[in-house]
Amino acid sequence: MSHLGELVKVCEVSDLPPSSMHTIEHDGNRIIVVNLEGEYHALDGICTHEYAELDKGFLLGETLTCQLHLSEFSITSGEAQTAPATKPLKKYKVTVSDSTIFVEVG
Repeated sequence: MSHLGELVKVCEVSDLPPSSMHTIEHDGNRIIVVNLEGEYHALDGICTHEYAELDKGFLLGETLTCQLHLSEFSITSGEAQTAPATKPLKKYKVTVSDSTIFVEVG
């Protein structure tokens, strides 16, 4: 039996153009949502190496770079691709309904 998490509204599709990101706060967690050419991905918004808000970093293709120590993360898998980060970012399921983007949490 699968348990459906809580759906949290992120923004409208029109507010998140391709190659852009949007951040929300939910229950003390920072979640970043990225539009990769119409495919939406949601990940923890804090670097796993040291506290740094990833929405202040750099988005290039499928890679998100932390501005603090330049660790790179895969948008599609959450995996850390370069040191000093070694732990992956948590991924969240993204749903689009009636042109609104939601992230499943919990």
